[in-house]
Amino acid sequence: MTRPSKRVPYEAVVIGVSAGGLHALRAILPRLPKNFPVPVVVVQHRGADSDGFFAEYLDQRCLVQVKEAEEKEEAAPGTVYLAPANYHLLLEDDRTFSLTLESRVRFARPSIDVLFESAADVYGANLIGIILTGANDDGSRGLATIKKRGGLAVVQDPVGAEVDTMPKAALQAAKVDFVLPLAAIGQFLANLYEE
Repeated sequence: MTRPSKRVPYEAVVIGVSAGGLHALRAILPRLPKNFPVPVVVVQHRGADSDGFFAEYLDQRCLVQVKEAEEKEEAAPGTVYLAPANYHLLLEDDRTFSLTLESRVRFARPSIDVLFESAADVYGANLIGIILTGANDDGSRGLATIKKRGGLAVVQDPVGAEVDTMPKAALQAAKVDFVLPLAAIGQFLANLYEE
């Protein structure tokens, strides 16, 4: 395992999660300080007809703002953006969001791989990718792309995951920098940006 270099200023965090996601995100996001200096972008697999409850629920429990990403919105520090239900969420070169209704990827829309690969194109080595609990292998290719571009790869320890399929697939697909228990991931992120 490598220690993150203080010389590389990570400029964004992307998180992929599926089954067990609400519990996992509730363990991580409230640990981020209000002035968290980078945007956090999350794909949580949800049903196509899901409403805004997920973002509202998390926003009430976090110091950072939690909201659904909007088309052409710029990714801003101190904000957690959730992919809207039934849309792929991508980051564009100007660091704004794009929403698409293209075909499902690995049976999912939104797709973790789609977000991770587009974010890796934009942020390169300045990106942190995190894979959490989930019941399929979505995100494993995207995490491997983040590593190829020099970014930091973090995976929830499968032993403590509500569903271990997604973390295990990510560990097989990418040379991961950190395998952490769920309870440690939020503090790990907060510590990266402490002065």
